[in-house]
Amino acid sequence: MGQPESRERQEPEQSELPPGQRLQRGWPVTHYGPVPKFRQERWEFRVFGATADGDKHCWNHEEFSALPFSTVVGDLHCVTKFSMVGAEWGGVPARTVVELAPPAPGVTHVMVWAEYGFSSNLRLADFLSDRTIFATHKDGELLTAEHGFPVRLVVPHLYAWKGPKWVRGVEYMTADRRGFWEERGYHNVGDPWAEQRYSYQEVPGDGPEL
Repeated sequence: MGQPESRERQEPEQSELPPGQRLQRGWPVTHYGPVPKFRQERWEFRVFGATADGDKHCWNHEEFSALPFSTVVGDLHCVTKFSMVGAEWGGVPARTVVELAPPAPGVTHVMVWAEYGFSSNLRLADFLSDRTIFATHKDGELLTAEHGFPVRLVVPHLYAWKGPKWVRGVEYMTADRRGFWEERGYHNVGDPWAEQRYSYQEVPGDGPEL
């Protein structure tokens, strides 16, 4: 995949941030557990679950790296209340993965799986956003291991925990199921503009019972 050209951006006013967030200069490293060691010969990206054809779809690292490359500009809002704005993310759009491995008609949600069994659930509509991307680059540079190399999901309109680092696959689901942090008290939807941080804030319809 080619690398995107970086470009100058204006920083937003504080009022443009979601409520409760503060502007972050730089990119802090935040994650749960150790940084996994990348082994290219063993790496595989899978799409499975309720696929349209009933089969599992797989790409090794070379094949995934050859998929159509796009860039989006999107913010990263951490539930710990910092926001990194205007980053340019390069990689494979989630829509491209869905086009290559379509879901069955009844699919409503996806579970994004990462290293060590980490997971995050998303509504299919959020996953299909034009700006949801399996990022391999930020501002024209390859991601570092600490920031999710070789692939992290970026969902700019949701809190950052909804976009796991070190992604290994996507499971199509016909019913919602909570992911790692959602089972541990985080909001099932995670909209930063509505400050959907924690499960106690949920209303009926936001997610399955804990």
